[in-house]
Amino acid sequence: MWENEIRAFAYHLKIERGLSENSILAYQQDVQKLSNYFSKNFPSMPPQEVKLANLRAFVHELANLEISAFTQARIISGIKAFFRFLMYEDKINDDPSVLLEAPKLKRKLPDTLSYPEIEKMLESIPLGAKEGHRNRAMLEMLYGSGLRVSELIGLKISYIYEDIGFIRVLGKGNKERLVPMGSDARKYLKIYMEEVRNHQKIEKGHEDIVFLNKRGKQLTRVMVFLIIKKLAEQTGIRKKVSPHTFRHSFATHLIEGGADLRAVQEMLGHESITTTEIYTHLDRDYLRQVINEFHPRK
Repeated sequence: MWENEIRAFAYHLKIERGLSENSILAYQQDVQKLSNYFSKNFPSMPPQEVKLANLRAFVHELANLEISAFTQARIISGIKAFFRFLMYEDKINDDPSVLLEAPKLKRKLPDTLSYPEIEKMLESIPLGAKEGHRNRAMLEMLYGSGLRVSELIGLKISYIYEDIGFIRVLGKGNKERLVPMGSDARKYLKIYMEEVRNHQKIEKGHEDIVFLNKRGKQLTRVMVFLIIKKLAEQTGIRKKVSPHTFRHSFATHLIEGGADLRAVQEMLGHESITTTEIYTHLDRDYLRQVINEFHPRK
């Protein structure tokens, strides 16, 4: 009963929604938890007969297992997507998950680096050392174009439009977007490509990949994390710094500088403007500070 529907759901996510394998697996695992619950408590009940009360009982059990609010919310999101799929396929007439509530999450604001901190990290990269030009180009691209780490390591030479200063980025769900490169990103990318990469022995199948390791293969996400973590330690930055910190800083600094929210949304590849709105938090903090410092009735 459940297994067939979960397989069909996974196929739908891949074909209809174009999600990545990792995203599909996460959705499957979430619905599988629900399936396991029903196998244990209501073994003869198929997905088509599930009621809101059953789902609430499942969520109550999750809470008793001391699963974090964030994980609970993610599982509930997966379950809601599953029942929307069943509605879409006309396998149910009513969606029992519509009124299912997820735990309230405290929205965590992303860590950012100040511009001086960004500069400090960039300038600390020894260009005379091995991989120095590559690492500088990578960090310039993360900060200059707001790329995700997966987009950075997957960047292809054929996706670079040097004449117009744009790159084609393959983002979440294989969705493409065009993103401008900052002038420093263009400069250091050009140096890396011409003075380092052109003289490297490249493994077959990696000829079109921009950023390569010393064996001539595509870099891994872990390698980029380690490079950035080491740089942060060397420069004395005590914040938790990751590739995503550069993306957050890119967005925050644009918003602070007065950039249009829709333009930032387009560059980041966010589906919803509400995701981008989180980067306005610093502006709100500044306004609050102005009120507290200067208003006579603070």
